[in-house]
Amino acid sequence: MPRKKMNFFNSVRFRIMVIMIVLGIAPSLIIARATIHSYENRAISLRISNVRNQCDILCNQLVSEGYMENPKSKVIEKQLEVLSNVYSGRILLINNYFKVIKDTYSLDEGKTVIAADVIRCQEGTLTSNYNKKNDYLELTVPIKSPGQKEQQGVMLISISTGEISSSVESLEQDGMLFQAIIALIVAVFSYLASKALVKPFDKITKAIEEITDGYQKGDIFVEDYTETELITDAFNKMLNRMKILDESRQEFVSNVSHELKTPMTSMKVLADSLVGQQNVPEELYQEFLQDITVEIDRESKIITDLLSLVKLDKKVSDLKIEHVNINDLLELILKRLRPIADRRNIDLILDSFRPVEADVDEVKFTLAISNLVENAIKYNVDDGWVRVSLDADHKYFYVKVSDSGMGIPEEALERIFERFYRVDKSHSREIGGTGLGLSIARSAILMHHGTINVSSKEEEGTVFTVRIALSYIP
Repeated sequence: MPRKKMNFFNSVRFRIMVIMIVLGIAPSLIIARATIHSYENRAISLRISNVRNQCDILCNQLVSEGYMENPKSKVIEKQLEVLSNVYSGRILLINNYFKVIKDTYSLDEGKTVIAADVIRCQEGTLTSNYNKKNDYLELTVPIKSPGQKEQQGVMLISISTGEISSSVESLEQDGMLFQAIIALIVAVFSYLASKALVKPFDKITKAIEEITDGYQKGDIFVEDYTETELITDAFNKMLNRMKILDESRQEFVSNVSHELKTPMTSMKVLADSLVGQQNVPEELYQEFLQDITVEIDRESKIITDLLSLVKLDKKVSDLKIEHVNINDLLELILKRLRPIADRRNIDLILDSFRPVEADVDEVKFTLAISNLVENAIKYNVDDGWVRVSLDADHKYFYVKVSDSGMGIPEEALERIFERFYRVDKSHSREIGGTGLGLSIARSAILMHHGTINVSSKEEEGTVFTVRIALSYIP
C-alpha cells in the first residue's frame, strides 16, 4: 500500500517550526521596540533639557535689560532669532497680561494669547508637549531672573523634532533588517531542530509501514523520547492483541469448519452403509436413520448458535430494552430448564434476596442466563445442584450461577468465552455442546454494558457472576 502523502502544513514538524520561530522572533521584536521607544524618550528629554537651559539664560538677559517693558534691544532680538533658527522653531514672548511682546515669525505680535500652558506657567508649572505626529515640541519657560519669585512673562517656544523622527525611522529600518536576519536564522535553525525532533516519529512510521500482512516483523522499539517509547509500547500491545485476534479468527474458522463437517461426515457414512448393503433389516434402517436424525439435530444446534452469535455481534441499537421483573424472569428460565436437570437428578435452586426490576432486553438476557444454567447442568455430576442467586444494590443487580460440577482448570479460565473452545473436547462431544454457549452469554451481557466473571476449582464446581445496571444507559 503506497504511503499517504503528508500535508506538511498540518504536521507536528510545521507546528514545532512555527512555535520556535515565534519564540525566537517575538522577544527580539519586543526588545527592539522597547529600545527604539527608550531612545526616542531619551532624545526628547535631552532636547527639552537643552532648550530649557538656553531659554533660562536668555530669560535672564531679558529681565536684566528690561526687554519685556521696552522691547527695543537688537542684541536680544538677534539671540532670539539665532535660538529659533538653531532649533527650526518659533519663539513667543508673552507678558503677564497675555500680550505677545515678540514673535520670531512676526505673526502674532501685539495680539492676546490665552493658552492653558501659558496660564500654568504663570502659576509656576512648567509644561512640555511632544507632538509625534507633526514632529514638533512645545514648551513654556518663565521669564524671570534666578532668585526672583515674581516673573515678567512666559516664553512659549515651539521647536522641530524632525531630526529625532529621522533617527527613530532610521533605527526602525535597521531594526527591521536585523529582525529579518534573525528571522532567517531562526527559520533555518527551527527547520533543522524540528527535523531532528520529529526524526524518532519518522522511525515509528517507517517501522509500522515495514510490518507486512501476517505481522512477521514482530515488535518495534524507538526509545529516543519517553513519548516515542510510550507510543511504541502501546503499538506493540495493540499488535500482540491483533495477533491473538488473528489466531483466534483462524482457529474459529477451523473450528466452524470442523464442527459443521463432523455431522455431515457421520451422516454420509451412515447413508453409504445403508446404500452399500442389500436386504438390510428394518431394525438396522431405523437405527441408522435415528443416528442420522441425531446428527441433523446437532448440525441444526450449531447453526442456530452461530446465528445467535451473528445477531449478538450486531450493533447495540438492536436491543429492545424493557422494564422487567428479574425475579419472575429467572423463575421462568429455571422452570424451562428443570426437565433437563431432572434427567440427572440435579437440584435447581433460586435464591432471591430482594425484589429486582431492571431495564433489559428480555430475549437476550434470557439467552445469556439460560446458557449459563444449561452449561452448569451439562457439566455437573449426577445428583448435584445448580444454585442461581439474585441480589442488587442502588445501581446494579447481580446474578450468580454456581454448581457442584467438575470445575474448570485454572489455565483454561481465560479462554472459556472463546467460540468453540472446550476444556475437555471428548467429554463435551459426549454431552452434546457446541462450544458456543458461553460466547453467546458473554456477548449478550456485554450488549447490556454488563460484566461477567468466573471462578472455579477442579472437582469442586464453578461460579459465574453477572453484573448489569438497573437502568440501561445507551
